[in-house]
Amino acid sequence: MKVSKSNKYNFDDSINRIDEILNTSSAFEELDEIPSSDKLTYKNGYYFKCYAIFIDIRDSSKLPDKYQKRTLAKIYRAYISEIVALFQSSSNCKEINIVGDSVWAIYNAKGKDDISEVFHAAYAACSIINTINYKLCKKNIEPIRVGVGIDKGNALMILAGYKGSGINDVIYMGGVVNNASKLCSKGSKNANGTIVISDDIYNDLQGKGNGTHEYQSYFSKNYLEKNYHATMVRIDMNDWLNKMQSESPC
Repeated sequence: MKVSKSNKYNFDDSINRIDEILNTSSAFEELDEIPSSDKLTYKNGYYFKCYAIFIDIRDSSKLPDKYQKRTLAKIYRAYISEIVALFQSSSNCKEINIVGDSVWAIYNAKGKDDISEVFHAAYAACSIINTINYKLCKKNIEPIRVGVGIDKGNALMILAGYKGSGINDVIYMGGVVNNASKLCSKGSKNANGTIVISDDIYNDLQGKGNGTHEYQSYFSKNYLEKNYHATMVRIDMNDWLNKMQSESPC
């Protein structure tokens, strides 16, 4: 958030603010679904179970040496724009965050059927990256590598910031987002757009499928790291890409 003015820091005020925060009897309500962040104050918070999906460009620290600044800016904008659009298309997606070249989202996990929307977003994201890479190739620009991680767990949502300043943010506490990030980091080691999921996600996928195959059948287990991985795409998007590649190879 842009800072509109500068005030001299007052240590005495700081002590009072710290005491006020630490002495507050916070009410953390446990809910079945993710609430609107508009309900948050500096004195409350909400517990809930959710899915977290984390998408990240791999080896992003090396990208400034790989691309011209204008080219890298265009890549970031195209990638972030379409991942955000994809997440926003789901009514089950309740929060989207952009941190550098990472985009992550929180989805409801009220019931086992809720896994479908977050999983569909995962393999559609892989197709988006493949499409972007085709477009980059046509411009003689090197492709990007992206990983996708999904986890399920409990989270505590709170509002944090400087009270009265308008500078604040919603914070999600708990391991679910961090775990999704760690799973994401395992992706793209062997193939671009690898989806890496936890045991909980794999179990929730039981009985789910595309009409011909169950989703679980696409995944291989990494026994050492205790996760599952698969390289998947969305069929209609992949059909378009195959058609374009056959008509205008890169």
